[in-house]
Amino acid sequence: MRFSRLLIPTTKETPNDATLASHIYLIRGGFIQSVGGSGLYNFLPLGKKILDKVHAVVKEELDKAGCQEVSLSFVTPAALWEESGRLEKYGKELLRFKDRKENDFILGPTHEEMMVNLVRQTVKSYKQLPLNVYQINLKFRDEIRPRFGLMRGREFLMKDAYSFHTSTEDMQREFALMEETYKKIFTRLGLEFRVVDADSGAIGGSGSKEFMVLADSGEDTIVVCDSCDYGANIEAAVARPKAYDATTEIKVIAMKALYDEGVSKVVHFALPASVELQDVKACNAVNANDLVEYEEEAGIETLVVDSALEGMDDLSATEKTYADISAVQEGDTCASCGGSLRYTKGIEAGHIFQLGTRYSEPLAANFLDENGKSQPMVMGTYGIGVSRLLAAIIEQNHDDKGCIWTKESAPFDLQIIVSNIKDDTQVTLGEQLYEAMLAKGVDVLLDDRKDRFGAKIKDYELIGVPHAVVIGKKLAEGIVEFMTRDGMLKEEVSVDTIAELLAERF
Repeated sequence: MRFSRLLIPTTKETPNDATLASHIYLIRGGFIQSVGGSGLYNFLPLGKKILDKVHAVVKEELDKAGCQEVSLSFVTPAALWEESGRLEKYGKELLRFKDRKENDFILGPTHEEMMVNLVRQTVKSYKQLPLNVYQINLKFRDEIRPRFGLMRGREFLMKDAYSFHTSTEDMQREFALMEETYKKIFTRLGLEFRVVDADSGAIGGSGSKEFMVLADSGEDTIVVCDSCDYGANIEAAVARPKAYDATTEIKVIAMKALYDEGVSKVVHFALPASVELQDVKACNAVNANDLVEYEEEAGIETLVVDSALEGMDDLSATEKTYADISAVQEGDTCASCGGSLRYTKGIEAGHIFQLGTRYSEPLAANFLDENGKSQPMVMGTYGIGVSRLLAAIIEQNHDDKGCIWTKESAPFDLQIIVSNIKDDTQVTLGEQLYEAMLAKGVDVLLDDRKDRFGAKIKDYELIGVPHAVVIGKKLAEGIVEFMTRDGMLKEEVSVDTIAELLAERF
């Protein structure tokens, strides 16, 4: 591709609402374009090209693992969400609307219900299972505070896969296969990541794992042990139980638990004064959709006591239970190996869930077993934020000049920069190298613009193609530069050997 023909509206100005490197560079580099500042983005040619390359890596690895691709409707009947019981639980992130016939629909934020509906109509016998079907398609979540560019937009490209099985054991086998497949995907994309235990949230199920791209800018706090492979989102992290006694100071926190259809109740949580309440653990302990602060005085009717205090508290209530509701702190002891736990930051790029029959039972997705008896299918679900991965790659791979794309994600393999387009000798060499690389099947960008050399280099730094050949003034001495974007490393190469060097490198 010739730079002079390509739509790359690079800019020096940083967007007013951009704080993360990925948001800044994706806009400044002309990869994406904000639509009205509302968490919606257009993908311009460079951004779409990278999105397609990441999409291809995800698809290739899923296909190798035996998954089958489909494409489901972006518009979802609300009735399916009523069947599963999630219409109220999901809250205002669901964009709801009526068609001209007053039928209720939503824009799908995730497609468990839609995929179960597809499978329950086509799969009837155990002989058709197991089955793993996926799509790479648009999703929409009406985020209350869309921010950070592609990291937390409202519309996004997501890979969601769903597996269907005759038993829990077979679902767990597929879950393990998907974990290994995800590791291959993130490794191919050149990412440093950690697999961590996670809370299942609104998706539901009995167990889940997140794939966290390690980055200081990550929204999620994850707890890791440097002595073993243990890792968990702060919402699901556990540590070796601490020893408390009867003299331990206890604090009691009042919260209002919110449920479906506007139902709420006041719940009190008791835990050691020295630790913090973990909101998600507390919410799960009372099976609520959410918890909000509650300051009014009230008698204690429902009480949840941290499990570490069991047998040593003298608190009383109408309804009293014990559960792990405390947040793991840095320096706590790892339950797996006895090492010391610490915090780090991560970007959630993938999430896999063991759903069991959470959706198949309410949606009546059943199969006939070997004995002709109807059984609910056992399910798993597996998601990857494909468009979010573009932001994650940059967060891990950038400097103060711009992007540094990894090999599998780069918009081009090589950029050829002609310093002075008015110099026929420079132009001739640039064209020769460009045609030679195209003939070899190398994805190459020729900067043939009439711009100043300084502007071309700044655009190269901003866009982040892994390697470049710079044809400049030293061509008169028979020398060109081979440049590596990571570190802006420069290597002087003889004109006589540059074609051979490129043939070896690419």
